[in-house]
Amino acid sequence: MAKRPYAPDAVDATIAEERSSPVTVAGWSEMSTVETPADEHVAPPSQIRTIVASSVVGTTVEWFDFFAYSTAAALILNALFFPDFDPLVGTILAFGGIAVGYFGRPLGSIVFGHFGDRIGRKKVLVVSLVTMGAATFVIGLLPTYETIGVAAPVILMLLRFIQGFALGGEWGGAVLLVVEHAKPGRRAFLGSFPQVGLALGLTLSTLIFLPLVALPGDAFQAWGWRIPFLVSAVLVLIGLFIRLRIAETPEFEAMRRAGQEARVPLWDTLKTHTAQVLLAALSFAVIGAVFYMLFTFSLTYGTEFIGHGRSDMLVIATVCSVLALAGLPLAGWLADRFGVWRVFAIGTVLSIVVAFPAFWLIDTGSLVAAYVAYIATTVGFCATYGTLGVLYAQAFEVRIRYTGMSLALGIGTIVGSAFVPVIYLELLASTGGSWSIAVYIVVAGLITLAASTLLHRLQRRSERSAGIETTTAESTTAESAAAEIEENAR
Repeated sequence: MAKRPYAPDAVDATIAEERSSPVTVAGWSEMSTVETPADEHVAPPSQIRTIVASSVVGTTVEWFDFFAYSTAAALILNALFFPDFDPLVGTILAFGGIAVGYFGRPLGSIVFGHFGDRIGRKKVLVVSLVTMGAATFVIGLLPTYETIGVAAPVILMLLRFIQGFALGGEWGGAVLLVVEHAKPGRRAFLGSFPQVGLALGLTLSTLIFLPLVALPGDAFQAWGWRIPFLVSAVLVLIGLFIRLRIAETPEFEAMRRAGQEARVPLWDTLKTHTAQVLLAALSFAVIGAVFYMLFTFSLTYGTEFIGHGRSDMLVIATVCSVLALAGLPLAGWLADRFGVWRVFAIGTVLSIVVAFPAFWLIDTGSLVAAYVAYIATTVGFCATYGTLGVLYAQAFEVRIRYTGMSLALGIGTIVGSAFVPVIYLELLASTGGSWSIAVYIVVAGLITLAASTLLHRLQRRSERSAGIETTTAESTTAESAAAEIEENAR
């Protein structure tokens, strides 16, 4: 039988081809079930800047719309939509709209996650942005209880649900748009920028309310509160202009070319990554607890319980959100150098440690002491929230990553955020002291620390298993190639 000539180049090409064949593993660079050459995964610097800008602008618009309601709920919505109740009860009902929004997020995560894992991240993000903007604009046009009666709060809650539904599809896709384009060593830093959208959206929504609450007479109650909701239409148009210019992520495109899309991403996620979803959801607990202490509940607590002016508390919230603009990327930069989980865990411990001292300072009634307390709390918040995106992305492979991340955050925000402002008010009413809120934050921090540690260990175990599998596959390939060489040599 004629022997094929020995061709080293051909054998080397065969080995390279076989080594690049799909292997399902975990970890970051190995998370994907599809391996593509390194240069296909990394976008050029100019494109990366556009992608990051798209994610930041998109999340800014979504969070601006979401927080416009939270700020208005703390300042005025109780009087406009729940006027027949005691002021404290009315505030609780207005804050209940925050919970309604968070209940929309898991449904949004399922729907947007399904299509994000099936047809692509970019297309889904465009739909989520338009949905959020439309719901927010309609809130700005909504008649109050005085005009249409009980229909007003009912429609308001429906619109809040739609806002939450849209937000459920935004964050996971915005993070993936960046990290699936980024090169190793930059993923945590660039992946922190979608979280910057939260700080920017909060800053903008707070700043726009500052001059409005100072309007003379009852102008703010009559029409001023509507302006932030109507302005969102302009922000949505800007976000769409940028978002429509970007490309789909290379990791998703490689997975789609290989025909490895999940037919039903939700089912595959729950079947193979249930533990990751639950642990990631619980890891969010302290973020929700600290966030509302800083940026929403603080407005009510500072004005109604401590006695500061509304403008003073809005300025404190604005200062903290501006600090977060630098703190969130700094956390990502540190995570690229020292490890994502390590920075996340340090932030969690810091949030636990400062909980009681922060409220001791706030309760002195000194505005300077309040600044110190809120700024110290912001540091821990930045370390946890700034690294959350990559912490979640590391837990899921590319074919179910959008669904897994969004579902985990959707569940996490129900458990850790939806009822937090109401819980804080109830704790104050029942205990008469802020110490009970500090206890809540400490407990949430301990839950987060335990869950994130288990999630990290689960990921490390998956990476070790993947390393064994990859090594075995490469050894088998090498043995086959050696056998072929020996046969040709005969």
